[in-house]
Amino acid sequence: MKKAQSDTLGFVPQKDIVYNKLLPYADRLDDESSEILSRIKGNLGRAVQLREIWPGVLFWTRKLSTYMRLYGRKFSKEDHVLFIKLLYELVTIPKLEISMMQGLARLLINLLKKKELLSREDLELPWRPLYELHDRILFSKTEHLGLNWFPNSPSPRSSAKHVMLKLVQRCSVESVLKTLVKNCRPYFSESATQEMLDEWRPLLCPFDVTMQRAISYFEFFLPTTLPPTLHHKGFKLWFDELINLWVSVQNLPSWEVHLVNLFARLANDNIGYIDWDPYIPKIFTRILRSLNLPVGTSQMMVPRYVTNAYDISHVVLWVSSLLGGPSKQTQAQLSGLFNSITSFFHPSNHGRWLMKLMKLLQRLPASVVRRLHRERYRKPSWLTPIPDTHKLTEEDITEFVQSMMQPVLLAMFSKTGSLDAAQALQNLALMRPELVIPPVLEKTYPALETLTEPHQLTATLSCMIGVARSLVSGGQRFPEGPTHMLPLLMRALPGVDPNDFSKCMITFQFIATFVTLVPLVDCSSALHERTDLTEVEREMCSASAEFEDFVLQFMDRCFALIDSSTLEQTREETETEKMTHLESLVELGLSSTFSTILTQCSLDIFKVALEKVFNFATTNIFETRVAGRMVADMCRAAAKCHPAESLKVFVPHCCNAINQIAVNEEVLNEEELDKEFLWNLQLLSEVTRVDGDKLIPYRSDLVQILQLTLHLKCKQGYILACNLLHHVLRSTALIYPTEYCSVPGGFHQPVCDYLPIKDWGRPGDLWNLDIRWHVPSVEEISLAFYLLDLLLQPELKRLQRFSKGEQEMSRDDVLQSLTIVQHCLLGAGSLMAPLKGEPIPDLVHSLVNLDETTLYTGMDYDKTRENYRDAICNVMKELLHYILEHSEDDTKSLFSIIKIISDLLHFKGSHKHEFDSRWKSFNLVKKSMENRLHGKKQHIRALLIDRVMLQHELRKLTVEGCQYRTTHQELMKDLLRLSTSTYSQIRSRAQSVLFTALGTYNFCCRDLIPHVLEFLNPDNSRVTQQQFKGALYCLLGNHSGVCLANLHDWECIALTWPGIVRSGLSSAMSLEKPSIVRLFDDLADKIHRQYETIGIDFSIPGECCAVAKLLMTTGSPFPNEPVPSEEESEEGLKRQKLKNSEAVEKYKGLIGDLIDCLSNRNLPWKFEHISIGFLSLLLRDDHQLPPAAVTFFVKSLNHDSLYVRKVAISAVAGIMKQIKRPHKKVPVSPKEMSKYCETVEFGRIAAGDRPDNQWLQYNSNNLPRKQQEWEQCVFVEKTHWGYYCWPRKMLIYAPAEEQPTQNLSREEMTERELIIFDHFTDPVFINQFIEFLSLEDRKGKDKFSPRRFCLFKGLFRNFGDAFLPVLQPHMERLVSDSHESKQRCVAEIISGLIRGCKHWSFSKVESLWELLCPLLRTALSNITIETYADWGTCIATACESRDPRKLHRLFEMLMESPVNGEGGSFVDACRLYVLQGGLAQQEWRVPELLHRLLQYLEPKLTQVYKNVRERIGSVLTYIFMIDVNLPFTQPTSSPRISDFTKRILLKLKPLTEGDEEIQNHVIEENEVEEQDERTQAIKLLKTVLKWLIASAGRSFTTAVPEQLQLLPLLFKIAPVENDDSYDELKRDAKTCLSLISQGLLYTDQIPLVLCVLKEIAGSSSWHARYTVLTYLQIMVFYNLFTFMNDQKAVKDVRGLVIKLLEDEQLEVREMAATTLSGFLQCNFLSMDAPMQAHFEALCKTRLPKKRKRQLGFVVDTIPSADLVRRHAGVLGLSACILSSPYDVPTWMPQLLMDLSAHLNDTQPIEMTVKKTLSNFRRTHHDNWQQHKQQFTDDQLLVLTDLLVSPCYYA
Repeated sequence: MKKAQSDTLGFVPQKDIVYNKLLPYADRLDDESSEILSRIKGNLGRAVQLREIWPGVLFWTRKLSTYMRLYGRKFSKEDHVLFIKLLYELVTIPKLEISMMQGLARLLINLLKKKELLSREDLELPWRPLYELHDRILFSKTEHLGLNWFPNSPSPRSSAKHVMLKLVQRCSVESVLKTLVKNCRPYFSESATQEMLDEWRPLLCPFDVTMQRAISYFEFFLPTTLPPTLHHKGFKLWFDELINLWVSVQNLPSWEVHLVNLFARLANDNIGYIDWDPYIPKIFTRILRSLNLPVGTSQMMVPRYVTNAYDISHVVLWVSSLLGGPSKQTQAQLSGLFNSITSFFHPSNHGRWLMKLMKLLQRLPASVVRRLHRERYRKPSWLTPIPDTHKLTEEDITEFVQSMMQPVLLAMFSKTGSLDAAQALQNLALMRPELVIPPVLEKTYPALETLTEPHQLTATLSCMIGVARSLVSGGQRFPEGPTHMLPLLMRALPGVDPNDFSKCMITFQFIATFVTLVPLVDCSSALHERTDLTEVEREMCSASAEFEDFVLQFMDRCFALIDSSTLEQTREETETEKMTHLESLVELGLSSTFSTILTQCSLDIFKVALEKVFNFATTNIFETRVAGRMVADMCRAAAKCHPAESLKVFVPHCCNAINQIAVNEEVLNEEELDKEFLWNLQLLSEVTRVDGDKLIPYRSDLVQILQLTLHLKCKQGYILACNLLHHVLRSTALIYPTEYCSVPGGFHQPVCDYLPIKDWGRPGDLWNLDIRWHVPSVEEISLAFYLLDLLLQPELKRLQRFSKGEQEMSRDDVLQSLTIVQHCLLGAGSLMAPLKGEPIPDLVHSLVNLDETTLYTGMDYDKTRENYRDAICNVMKELLHYILEHSEDDTKSLFSIIKIISDLLHFKGSHKHEFDSRWKSFNLVKKSMENRLHGKKQHIRALLIDRVMLQHELRKLTVEGCQYRTTHQELMKDLLRLSTSTYSQIRSRAQSVLFTALGTYNFCCRDLIPHVLEFLNPDNSRVTQQQFKGALYCLLGNHSGVCLANLHDWECIALTWPGIVRSGLSSAMSLEKPSIVRLFDDLADKIHRQYETIGIDFSIPGECCAVAKLLMTTGSPFPNEPVPSEEESEEGLKRQKLKNSEAVEKYKGLIGDLIDCLSNRNLPWKFEHISIGFLSLLLRDDHQLPPAAVTFFVKSLNHDSLYVRKVAISAVAGIMKQIKRPHKKVPVSPKEMSKYCETVEFGRIAAGDRPDNQWLQYNSNNLPRKQQEWEQCVFVEKTHWGYYCWPRKMLIYAPAEEQPTQNLSREEMTERELIIFDHFTDPVFINQFIEFLSLEDRKGKDKFSPRRFCLFKGLFRNFGDAFLPVLQPHMERLVSDSHESKQRCVAEIISGLIRGCKHWSFSKVESLWELLCPLLRTALSNITIETYADWGTCIATACESRDPRKLHRLFEMLMESPVNGEGGSFVDACRLYVLQGGLAQQEWRVPELLHRLLQYLEPKLTQVYKNVRERIGSVLTYIFMIDVNLPFTQPTSSPRISDFTKRILLKLKPLTEGDEEIQNHVIEENEVEEQDERTQAIKLLKTVLKWLIASAGRSFTTAVPEQLQLLPLLFKIAPVENDDSYDELKRDAKTCLSLISQGLLYTDQIPLVLCVLKEIAGSSSWHARYTVLTYLQIMVFYNLFTFMNDQKAVKDVRGLVIKLLEDEQLEVREMAATTLSGFLQCNFLSMDAPMQAHFEALCKTRLPKKRKRQLGFVVDTIPSADLVRRHAGVLGLSACILSSPYDVPTWMPQLLMDLSAHLNDTQPIEMTVKKTLSNFRRTHHDNWQQHKQQFTDDQLLVLTDLLVSPCYYA
């Protein structure tokens, strides 16, 4: 087939859409596609060479994407590569407008999507242009200043630029870019990996935001699909480095997720080439932690654990790639993972973590199936195959399926619904039906029997639907599967229940799914005739005799359902007569299920069914709204399956009934028609929806009925008649498949030749689908035209006479005529040629051809007959004008006309919305029944036929790039007139049709905009308010279509934006009407949301032209268009220059217009705001704002309105950026800077403090304090440079003499600079400005404003200290005023000053600090609760990205004495906060300052005040932040935790040694005398706790050894109960333990922790022993697999718990039992024989005899050691029983018996036994029927006795 095709095409297509070959007109498609492709190649190539990006390139790339939607990748490999190269060049044009870039990128993604089509040999793409694009957009330097607007959720734009792709949802730029990189990745060159590492490694500084950036770049860009021979140039360069980084990070920073995604991809692309074994326990531990499951009772969550959790889809990919291989370790860990989390899936558990678990469950089997498909069934391609050693073996699969079954079966009944479980089961059943289906069946049969638990039924049925295909097709693995089919179908029938909607729907779905897979043919006769049947086949044959019974019973059920939902029963006549939403769903379910059943029936069963449904329909009379529709649907289903047999009974019956009633004349004029008449008419209109040629014999009867009924008086009657007309026309005029049987040719052969049971569950065969198409014959077409001539012609004539005023018609008559016209159009739309008309010239100029492409859809229009589309169009125009003139309130007729216009424009036989919903449902059905394992489109036949039909409809609906002709123009003007008419309903309907039309025709928006704006023009005094509103709605657009107000084009915006602003002067505008105000708000809002910076530079670089030329000269089909000549190319270049300068002119013109509007004094304030908003959108980074606008914005800084001032502040900050003079940079070599010669040799990575980056650090002996030192000092502003490694080329600023001059004189300034200079040196202006800035906006809500900071930074950066003299007095005044708004204002100015003085000369900077230091001192002493955050932000902002040596004056000042107690505790805390803000920004570059600060703080750690303590805790976190334990990192020269801890422990000695309880010590304010050491230690401990709590969520690695030394102390303090009334110390200790226990442990830390815990377990305080257990629970669960990987650790934990079971304190024993049961439940420990024996032995401990107690004796309360041991044994048994709450393992019955023996022991044993039994009863009660089978009868007797014995109530 391929061969033949390549001959006709002249090339071998890459991969075309196979469904095209099955269309009835397939033979014409090769020529058509070749022609379209050659035009695309020619015109696209020309457009690029003529440098015409718009409309040329965009128009033809859009055509290319449509071509791919219709034909797939039907072009040769050469073309494919050239298309990709061309688009790659276009996408990476640096100045390209973002929206264009997005459209082109989507097309490029689509071209690259199927990577198996092009190997690395065919295509290589450079990575750097993509990286630059990414960087320019996602890390834009100017976006925050409002100089670049990117679309967040781009809505589709004007039709020409809007590339509509079903496949890519309209997602934001970011995701388009990510997808683009993902698809280009396989083609990066082999040297790319090293280049990327060199580029991004220097950014790896974990304390800096650049870390996130570098790691996310690694995740997106690093190629992982290199062939094994190149691995040394690929992942081997970075794998060890990054995996070690990942293993050693403990606190889940936000970049860890990116690493996981990268590893998942690496593992998936290189299965078998990487040894993951050493990391597997760590991987699983982290996955388990990432699920954030709750453990223990009172658990504090670290918030970042929730926000930065791993993405499940990547986790799943990683796990499924690790399975298999020689070591089998992954499967063991995976089973462990599921064992430990299984109980969370039980339906009684619920929490925010549940969604994640369900997702894991649903995705993992799918991922494994995908991998299996890749290993076994996928066609081999150039991608690296998986080596045989690592392919999944049969036993791997079996183990995997077994490990997942238990959680999946529990999840079936989850609160989130059974959908996830059903999808998981579907994929598991593909691999191992014999393991998966039987347990599901076990749950399904009882659920079908029960009446009381409907949820159980819906859940099991939806899971059965998932496994249906695996069940029915049987196969070697599960041959007995098919025998379950009939019992299931028969038992499902009672689910068709009128009283339970959801049950009814799921039953329909269930029956339909099974019946689609199985031919319903009675094969029982084969038992006698064939001898070659297996046992199972014989069973199936004999069962198939019940099919007939099943069909009839199903019909009875449906009839009952219909009887109970007739209108009379469900509601009174008074209410609505339409179907309710639920009823319509039931109708849909019923009709589709019934039609599926009949399609799959043998002819014998069909005849019985037909008779039954015919009798039911004809012996009753139904109302036509609800029950009637359902019955008619059933009859239609019958007629569709076997039209000839069905029409024979239905048509004569209905025609007779109708004729008999219509014998007497007056019936036809009655308002309310006879029920029987209507019912028969309805029945007739539905049964005629069948294959057209079967209707031909009944043509005379049908025509006669139509003539009789089309003009009935009764509306219900004539609408049914119109439906009949519509259906007859449709049946004869359309192309459609006539049968959807599961086997081609149906089931009509005798059983001896063909045995249908062999076809159960058989997929359709794409190559022999044998579709029976209905293609209209000559006879049918002539019947259709006969009907049109007979019935449509007279109506059009009447309407025409009416609209000329020659004939009177009542409104009802007009509506009736319109209804007939509309139904004729709907029925025969496909026979009518599209509207004619001349194309409208000169909408846009283009050097290439912009014609529309027409697709052949199987219809040759008959030119000899009248074109009714034109006829209808002409009549409608006249009629519309007549009605609008004479009776505008006839809304019903207008509605009808709007619908007809819409169909005239777009309808060619199918509607877009119907197509969309069919496409959706096709995808749903495909998903629920596909076989992902074998792939290769093995769908059932009906689905494949449906897909071919959808392909046909897609071709009919593809209307992109239609030419805009005069007829369309007239209709659009009519629609606009309707859109601005009086009645709102008419307006809104007309608008939605108008918006669809605007998206269909090329460039028509330009034609329409002036007409819309005419209504908003203030000079036009005749405009009514309704027209005004209508026009605004037309500009606004709907949520999906075009927004006229914001078309992406200068010409359009230059009209609409000023138009909107000027409309404020219109007489029709009134701000009193809330609806109008809301409209303007929406408009402004939509424009702001959707606007993206429009390009000014539309140049295409020369490189693209070369590729384009190649495209025109290579590969077949050759384009007809000539390659452009030299002259043409010159002309193109000229046009490009012209276009760019025109764009600039229009840009300036638009700004001028908007400023003109603003100068009008009468403009209402609302419009002033809108206009200023528009102006602010027009700031850009590639073109400066015109001076007039600069003046306007600067003046607006002092506007009365707050909104205007805010916009102006942002705008002026942006203007500052625009007029900034560039600073020169020069490269330096970091090697020469460091005075050391013996630098670390290149290649070995050493991060952190090294000799060669010491010169970057702050050193107080070497600060630039003099002019000369300042000039010689090399300042490196960015903090991350040099931490991890040096960049290849490092740029720093050139010396001052090469930089632009500072403090220009007025003569040297540009016009824009002068404007700003004059205003800001004017004291009056500044007074007013500062006055406004220091007002408060919203009390208590204001924060430090980054916009204002940017404004001041810009002023001081561009103009030096020119404005300081004017500002200084204001600053001095504000600083001493304690109002928060005044303080905030001065903080914003100061941070701007400090950042803006980056390039000032030494003398200026010195004088600046002379001024600032006193100011800051004053400010810090006046600090208040409202302002401390602002000052913190101020200093942090000032220090960001600045060399610390430049700011030495600031740091020295802040370090003076942060905690001196002068201003009280609060001021101390605030000063620390401000200092911390500054130092945190400097990260690793100020070790000296950190040491000084620590030295200063240590003696002050015994603070009394809580707020200072908390602040010091936080500061300590930052001081030690740099001390990380990451790979390749040198020991830091900043302070280290270990030294600090040693010193602390010395001071805490008094607490650790004593044994008495630690009391919180509260002192009075006035106690001055020295407290003893102990009290000091308690105060110190409080601060240390604050530090531990603060660092839990912030640091990168946890200092476990140091924390362990403090643990015993914490255990001593932490309280046991949950009680908030404890003092701060105890609460903090508890929080601290909770946080530490959740920490991630390295393998080598586990023994240390256990050692400490053992020691504490021996302590004398039972509180400490109790807390050890709670700590242990959380710690083990959060490090589960790391522990399980270490046998000794497991033994130690087990020993610890069993030891504590025998503790003398009752609470500790009970907690130990709980802990044990938890460990058993998550399979950390197992219930093995030795353990069981140990407990049983303990149980048998003899108790001492009870002494006769005499009155007055003191009761001996201390339990004897024997009692404790005996209790321990009982607790151990009870822990085992409680460890499996949802099932009964084999050992359970015996243990229960052992327990029951202790029911009468002394307390506390008796209590424990009772509790255990009652818990057992509670958790096993739900499924007791299943559980009790595990017990013997004797055991059951005892048990029943126990559970209900009187002692239970005692």
